Amino acid sequence: MRSMLPIAIGVVVIATAAACGGGQPQVAPQPNADSVAAAEAARRRTADSLANAQRMRDSLDRMRRADEERIRRMRDDSVSAIRRTTEEVRTMLMARINFDYDKSDIRSGDASTLDQKLGILQANPMLRIEIVGHCDERGSDEYNLALGNRRALAAKQYLVTRGVAADRIATRSMGEEQPLQPGSTEEAWAMNRRDEFGISGGGDALRRPSGM
Repeated sequence: MRSMLPIAIGVVVIATAAACGGGQPQVAPQPNADSVAAAEAARRRTADSLANAQRMRDSLDRMRRADEERIRRMRDDSVSAIRRTTEEVRTMLMARINFDYDKSDIRSGDASTLDQKLGILQANPMLRIEIVGHCDERGSDEYNLALGNRRALAAKQYLVTRGVAADRIATRSMGEEQPLQPGSTEEAWAMNRRDEFGISGGGDALRRPSGM
C-alpha cells in the first residue's frame, strides 16, 4: 500500500499540470493562397470599375464640350450670315433713283431699281422705309421743295400700286438743300435730281428676296 502512494501522487501532479495549461498554445488559422488571390482579384475589379467610370465621365464631358462648341460655332455663323445678308439688303434698298430736269416721272431705267426694293419690302413685312426727294440748285426754294416732294411721292406710288401698304412708306422733300455733288454743271445737276431711300423701322435683320 505504501509503495503505491508515490505513484498515485505522481499521476495527480501530471493531471493537474495538464489542466493548468501545460499544453501547446492555440495558433490562429492562416489564410490560404486561394483566399488571397480572390481578395486581390476583387480589389482589381473594384479599381477597374472605378477607372472605367472615370473614363466614361471624362468621355461624356468631352462630348458635352464638343457639342457646346459646335452649337456656339453654328450660332456665331448664323449671326454672321444674318448680318451679312442684312447689310447686302440694306445696300440694295438704299440705291438711289434719278430724274430728268424738272420732272418727277419714274424713268424706265429706274423702274428695275424700284422693283428690287419692292421685292425687299415684300420679303420683310415689318420693314418701313422713308423716301426723300432732292433737286438741283436751279429754281426757287419753294419750287424745289414741292418738286422734291413730287419725286418722293412718285416712288412711293410706284411701290404702293404694286402691293406695299402706304403706311410703310414715309416721304419728305429736301429740295436743293442737300446736293450729292456740289457744283453748277450738268453732271452735278443730274446727280442731285434724285430720290434717296432709308430705313425707318424693322431693319435689324433683313431677308433677301427669293431669286435675288
